[in-house]
Amino acid sequence: MVGLRVSDNRRFLITDQGAPFFWLGDTAWELFHRLTPDEAERYLTTRARQGYTVVQAVALAEHEFEKPNRQGDLPLIDLDPRQPNEPYFAHVDTVIRRANQLGMYVALLPTWGDKWNQKWGGGPEIFTPENARDYGEYLGRRYREMGVIWLLGGDRPVETDAHRAVIEAMAEGVRAGDGGKHLIGFHPVGQQSSSMPFPDAAWLDFHMYQTGHSRGRDTWKMIEADYALQPPRPCVDGEPGYEDHPSDFSAENGYLDAADVRRFAYWAVFAGAFGHTYGCHDIWQFYDSSHKPISAARTDWREAIELDGARQMGLLRTLIEERPFESRIPDQSIIVGDPGTGLTHVQATRDADGTWAMVYFPSPRPVALDVRALCLPLTATWLDPATGECVEAGRIEAGGAHEFEPSAGGDRVLLLDFAG
Repeated sequence: MVGLRVSDNRRFLITDQGAPFFWLGDTAWELFHRLTPDEAERYLTTRARQGYTVVQAVALAEHEFEKPNRQGDLPLIDLDPRQPNEPYFAHVDTVIRRANQLGMYVALLPTWGDKWNQKWGGGPEIFTPENARDYGEYLGRRYREMGVIWLLGGDRPVETDAHRAVIEAMAEGVRAGDGGKHLIGFHPVGQQSSSMPFPDAAWLDFHMYQTGHSRGRDTWKMIEADYALQPPRPCVDGEPGYEDHPSDFSAENGYLDAADVRRFAYWAVFAGAFGHTYGCHDIWQFYDSSHKPISAARTDWREAIELDGARQMGLLRTLIEERPFESRIPDQSIIVGDPGTGLTHVQATRDADGTWAMVYFPSPRPVALDVRALCLPLTATWLDPATGECVEAGRIEAGGAHEFEPSAGGDRVLLLDFAG
């Protein structure tokens, strides 16, 4: 599988051959731990069909870590990171190879964060800087020729010098093992970005946010903040609110649905992210009746894999890939007046050369757009991101401000394309 690298403008990921790469990820944290090979095949083939390009999974799982995987194997002998259990990692090999065959990279977490900072969860804390480096080198060497992207961290904060030393040693080990062939990111704790504990780490290739599981969160602000950092690094929301997750972890607040995950996705990408990670609460834990539900999970993963939001993410990828890729920039200046707050916030992106613009309307309200930065004439089209249906909205011949209002019935994306 071809390798990935950061684009020359430091905003995107591209292949080693220079082709655009849009990160459309899914959080499948317990993939190696809870699924049989046949179940993993069902999951992977479904996500490939739906257009995903990245699967995020963890080698040392958070939940039921003391229990073997479905083949009866534990990942480590005597909980020692220097003694990986070969049958367990042979299964990991098989799953990663199959994902690669289907055209997807595996964003591989060497361990969940409770194994180096048991702030909550089952742990146990087993890493020191010394064994973290050895374990990282083992994984780097083992997966050197596979399509992986490294994600260190694992949903725990870096609070002490000892925590930092473990992460940095693991990064050093991975680099030694894979010879620098793969990108490295960091999966942070909720409401944080990798830019907070590691603002200038030489080993970190891109920044990742975990904006978290709340309907009312202005997730675009977080991507906007990382996009503005200098020197620039690509940024992505690696854990937004999951579909079918109780908002703010309380079922009384209702469950996040397809409209919520679409809003998180379009806000992030239009604010400058190089891609987006979708997540489903039932999928990351591969919930079914044989497991105790975590945080009020309610839908069997075999059903949840076809939830509306999961299927609709591919439309965003198509939109981005259909237009010039590396010249995409966020630009709220084309919105005249207040772009709105909360669930009504309107987010805009455009081509730096002015050949196209896209504006996401999460709700039907009139918004004026200044098209002077765009090439005229323009064709205007309304896209329904839930169905892919397009409706012509006219032609723009003159510059200045033009008012647009999507029809009632849900969120819409306004597409403005040079018609010359």
